[in-house]
Amino acid sequence: MPELVFFSGTMDCGKSTLALQIEHNRSTRGLQGMIFTRDDRAGEGKLSSRLGLVTDAVEAAEGFDFYAYLVAHLSQGGRCDYVIADEAQFLAPEQIDQLARVVDDLDLDVFAFGITTDFRSKLFPGSQRLVELADRVEVLQVEALCWCGARATHNARTVGGVMVVEGAQVVVGDVNQSPDEIGYEVLCRRHHRRRMTAATARAAALSPDVLPVEVTGISERPTVRS
Repeated sequence: MPELVFFSGTMDCGKSTLALQIEHNRSTRGLQGMIFTRDDRAGEGKLSSRLGLVTDAVEAAEGFDFYAYLVAHLSQGGRCDYVIADEAQFLAPEQIDQLARVVDDLDLDVFAFGITTDFRSKLFPGSQRLVELADRVEVLQVEALCWCGARATHNARTVGGVMVVEGAQVVVGDVNQSPDEIGYEVLCRRHHRRRMTAATARAAALSPDVLPVEVTGISERPTVRS
């Protein structure tokens, strides 16, 4: 049976790479898919991964109707065996409903990829609707890591390396942007709660206010008695 599958994870965990891998595996078996994306870092109408892979896609802008687009494509003699929707967190809830209808009424598998929560650790409306409707929710097993080495579970927005918690929900950026620009960083929950990015942690470690504590009256070596 066709399924609506939501592949979720933090930034930098390989979602777009997996989308491109699914496209490659199915296309080499003679299947034809339709790829959609929204606000990809590579620009309009592109699906890209941080490994440098990129392919053309249909830009699903605000107001775009997935179901109507695919019905028109099939009615005109086009072929579509499956659907890939990347950056699905940016989609409106009604667009997620359209993807579910594509599965149920057109009998097509739909693979949606996106992050679950924004930089404030709040659910994206599109991701929330996917969790509500998807036949399966798959958390990607390629773990992104916080600067401390722990598993990263939260996405942080940074300005000049400093974490911010206010602003528009959608601001396109990347984890590899210059520290002086608006960028993103993946953090563990502990450091997201403390608003401690790699830059602020480094600054704290180098601060002259952090002085070594000298303990007096204690021998450097413990005395060993026989």
